[in-house]
Formats: sequence, C-alpha cells, structure tokens
Amino acid sequence: MKQNITLALDQTILKAARALAAQRGTSISAMLADELQMKVEQQRRYDHAKQIGLSLLERGFSLGGQGIIDRETLHDRTALR
Repeated sequence: MKQNITLALDQTILKAARALAAQRGTSISAMLADELQMKVEQQRRYDHAKQIGLSLLERGFSLGGQGIIDRETLHDRTALR
C-alpha cells in the first residue's frame, strides 16, 4: 500500500529537481521514492553484515598458536639464556 507524504523544499531545489526529473523522464515523486528505497535497502544490508561480523567476533578466531600452560612458563627467561 502506498501513501503520499508532504515535503517542503526550497524553490531553487524544487526547480532543479523538476528539471532533473524531466531529463530522466520521471516525476520528482518517483525519483524520491526510488532514492529512499535504495537508502533503506542499503541500511538493511549494512545491518545484516554488521550482525554477521559481530557474531564472528563473539565466536573468536583460531590463530593457530599453542596454548600456554601457566604464567611462569610464559615468563621463563632461563630458556632464553
């Protein structure tokens, strides 16, 4: 179901928008509807990608390293001498 909205624009913007719509063979209303639809879809895709990224961060990544048994092993300098 479509619904009309009211939009207030500056005269110079409105005049330029009418010219642009005429060049494209469409109406200002159709141009704005298309642009808003693109913006909403772009935001949906961003939100979805963000959720995927956050869930990956929560799970963590295996970096292939070895686990350290305890703090003393980590700071054992005698092995370096």
